[in-house]
Amino acid sequence: MAGPPPNMQQMLKQAQKMQQQMMEAQAKLAETEVTGSAGGGLVSATVTGTGDVLSVKIDPKAVDPDDVESLEDLVVAAIRDAASNAQELQQQAMGPLAGGMGGLGLPGM
Repeated sequence: MAGPPPNMQQMLKQAQKMQQQMMEAQAKLAETEVTGSAGGGLVSATVTGTGDVLSVKIDPKAVDPDDVESLEDLVVAAIRDAASNAQELQQQAMGPLAGGMGGLGLPGM
């Protein structure tokens, strides 16, 4: 036989607290900047913790008018590196909160 039913008011209060923490973590991620690079630092990209691209920096040594394709590849690689760093940051910030939802007895969370 199962124990007493969960206290709904307590569960609601806990869910509201977790929602507030989630919102605070998301706001912090939006303000945090991470950088990625490619080509040994010839190209770097800065994104927010939520993945919005803020800037791309290109070292003049990477600019070869006869090989624009390589520069384009470096820009894409730098943005992907920055996005990957942002995703890691998101997992660090949001992971503990997402794991806590299962503790509320909410299936699939």
